[in-house]
Amino acid sequence: MTGGAQEVEDLITPGGSTHRDAVAQDTHARFCSAHYFTNVGPILLSVNPYHEVGNALTLTSTRAAVQSPHLLRVVHEAVRQQSETGYPQAIILSGASGSGKTYTSMLLLRQLFDVAGGGPETDAFKHLAAAFTVLRSLGSAKTRSNSESSRIGHFIEVQVTDGALYRTKIHCYFLDQTRVVRSLPDEKNYHIFYQMLAGLTQEERVKLHLDGHSVRTLRYLSEGDVRQDEAEDERRFEAWKNCLGVLGIPFLDVVRVLAAVLLLGNVTFIEGQGLEVDIQGGSHELKSVAALLGVSSASLYRGLTTRTHNVRGQLVKSMCDANMSNMTRDALAKALYCRTVATIVRRANSLKRLGSTSGTLSSDSNESVHHQGDVASQHASTVGTAGSKASKSMSVLNNAVKHATDGFIGILDMFGFEDPKPSHLEHLCINLCAETMQHFYNTHIFKSSIESCREEGITCEVEVDYVDNVPCIDLISSLRTGLLSMLDVEGSVRGTPESYIQKVKVQHKGNSRLFEPKANHIRAFGIHHFASRVIYDASDFLDTNRDIISDDLVCVFHKQSCNFGFATHLFGSELKALFSQDPVPRGVSFRISPTSHTDLQNGDEPVSTLTQDFHTRLDNLLRTLVHAKPHFVRCLRSNCAEKPGLFDRATVIKQIRALQVLETVNLMAGGYPHRMRFKTFNLRYRLLVPFKKLRRAEDKTVEDCKLILEYFLRSLEDINKTSTVAIQWALGKRHIFLSEGARQQLEMLRIEMRHRAATLLQAVWRGWHFRRRWPTLKRNLELRLRTRPVRPRPQPIAGTPPPDVMDRCDQKTIQQTCSLFGLDLKANLKACERNDNPYWSVWQERPPPVPPSRSYTITGNHKMGYPQTRVMKRNFPEEGGGDPVLLKGESVVVVGASARRGHLLVDHQGHTYHVPFQYMELKPSGQPGVNI
Repeated sequence: MTGGAQEVEDLITPGGSTHRDAVAQDTHARFCSAHYFTNVGPILLSVNPYHEVGNALTLTSTRAAVQSPHLLRVVHEAVRQQSETGYPQAIILSGASGSGKTYTSMLLLRQLFDVAGGGPETDAFKHLAAAFTVLRSLGSAKTRSNSESSRIGHFIEVQVTDGALYRTKIHCYFLDQTRVVRSLPDEKNYHIFYQMLAGLTQEERVKLHLDGHSVRTLRYLSEGDVRQDEAEDERRFEAWKNCLGVLGIPFLDVVRVLAAVLLLGNVTFIEGQGLEVDIQGGSHELKSVAALLGVSSASLYRGLTTRTHNVRGQLVKSMCDANMSNMTRDALAKALYCRTVATIVRRANSLKRLGSTSGTLSSDSNESVHHQGDVASQHASTVGTAGSKASKSMSVLNNAVKHATDGFIGILDMFGFEDPKPSHLEHLCINLCAETMQHFYNTHIFKSSIESCREEGITCEVEVDYVDNVPCIDLISSLRTGLLSMLDVEGSVRGTPESYIQKVKVQHKGNSRLFEPKANHIRAFGIHHFASRVIYDASDFLDTNRDIISDDLVCVFHKQSCNFGFATHLFGSELKALFSQDPVPRGVSFRISPTSHTDLQNGDEPVSTLTQDFHTRLDNLLRTLVHAKPHFVRCLRSNCAEKPGLFDRATVIKQIRALQVLETVNLMAGGYPHRMRFKTFNLRYRLLVPFKKLRRAEDKTVEDCKLILEYFLRSLEDINKTSTVAIQWALGKRHIFLSEGARQQLEMLRIEMRHRAATLLQAVWRGWHFRRRWPTLKRNLELRLRTRPVRPRPQPIAGTPPPDVMDRCDQKTIQQTCSLFGLDLKANLKACERNDNPYWSVWQERPPPVPPSRSYTITGNHKMGYPQTRVMKRNFPEEGGGDPVLLKGESVVVVGASARRGHLLVDHQGHTYHVPFQYMELKPSGQPGVNI
């Protein structure tokens, strides 16, 4: 760390950062003082210190985390703007994989519940916490760069009305299906598999046919990193199991499917002697899988090894070779896992859907996030080349969400940029998502500000030279020539990876964003992303993108042949569409991952591929974000080794360059990043001006803006405001342009003015209200003073003088008195002698003490036992400001003597009161007392 570096809370302060090293130095200074959040005006910069490497990153596991005031300000600002304007808000977290996006999103969600949701003790929070605990185990895995990498993207929609949270919903974007059946070297499969093997009891392992199996014996797990912390995995599995119960999901149903997925990996097909393929090592694992899924081993074998084709209207059955059978096996494993996750998400969301469903963004279990209809998403993208049916499908989706609700606060935790080696199709889609989020940030922060200034003739002293990544997005996702569209075409004509790469190189020859790897591999290509260069291996692109499962295999899980209802439910929509016509099977293919529709194209292939489906979901997410007010949190990783407290300057500077933090600092410090319509500006800040001086006319809007700015300057001078940020503005043709410093000061003055006005209103109302009530209060007080009885002043209690030693009592009288009250005089004298009591001789000459309270009273010549009825001589109590409990003349029941001297116990309406005996007198007649 450079000597003399000082901590800067906001990087746009004067004399602040002017180059990337300075930004890194300021960030390092705060990192060393354990401040991991830094402001760049309204944008928050977060650095992951890796102090929570072993954290499961759920709402429950972050309970002990220290709440950040910076994140709290983001939440307060989102809630305030949503409550004031009714406009939807979106908190967007972006950064590379491992930069702490999920951890930060959990902190934001906890603070959002504290501000608007009633805190962590509400049912909504407990259900959401349980859902995240379940989904984190199912959707996170260890990669080379991140031990808790999220392989599922989340958009957490929080519906807020009048500042109160009333519903939450999780929208998931599941993409990394290949990891279920194949992990990269030094990486792991999904966490739930390791946790299940560590946490199952011996009895459960036997039921699930996992007895004798471990990480090293299961092929889907043994190909990756086999190291395991069994104690931690067992603890997380127990929490996962409990959270399934909170969501109302049967534990045994889920683990049966997961165990079947693991055992499917050990079913390996090899070429047989005849037409049929054989199973390597016998059919034990196949029988176990069939038993777990509730089907017969013979029907499962046929579903995996046979294929029905529709040849010119004729159904032809064929046997698959070993390679095709193994691919079908992997497709089944991926389908079971993906659909189980989708079912759990649907169940978690159904618990929080209160009332009608009109307030949801979408209605499917694993659907994409949509927003209103036909608004363009402001980025170069396409839904693929599925033809008119795809366009029709998009039209249906748009109409379905035409009246999507406003008023939500969304927290977006999407995939971070990744550069694994080798990189596959899933990583290309993940990096497309990162490119899209970067483009959304560029558009909102840089492009809109610079172009608006240029259009309205505003000259800005600061020239921000940001890098536009539209060419990279066009390269990947343009309508006809994009890499994904060309992949769809190549798959439809049954092409090969080599032919696909060759067509890509011809189509994009000379494109600066596309480069050829040095190894000159015929199945590889490279892309210049905004963060770094990535080389992709296209060997499995076509198979992964096809993403299909045959109807021969789906038919196996029909309720007529499957006795496991959960497995039938996983393929429910496909089975419904399939069995609506005859014959079955008939050569139809379905998507591995669940979709919101079951339409079939040409009766043979599903309507979309994996990339088309993901691209459609990404487009719909952008439609939602375009209609929301964004709040950005830019996340950085402090080092690449996940070492706690280590700040690697080279790693941080690389991310600062990629996220264009320096350009953001320059724009916020010296440019005009904010613009408002004149009318909007007047409506928001007109309270800074005396009401009578405003013209309040449509044609005088600009004059009112100038008047507000004039009073704004006076206010700054009057309070001697020395802002640390440049305060400047400019009037355009339709907008007023504000610097970040001007916006901050205007907001501070507005809040201060509203606070003073609210205080004045409350003071005036309270004074008026009290003056209105004063005659009644005064009359009641006078009446109480007049009716209160006058009590005689109590006499002081005289102390008993010590006895005279010479005044000796008669010993016979003392003995008779002790006998009358049952006292042992000799025993008391001996006790005094043993304790060497100096007063024993005096006690010997005095009468014995007064005995405890009697269990009776004496009236005339009669002993009156309890209970007895007495009449109140006056109200009780007389003082204390409250109404009397016992009224004068009222009959009460005395149940005994009180421990208080001179008091009796009175039972009245189920309550017992200690009342002085002077307040009561015996009832003259009908006395229920007992003669003793």
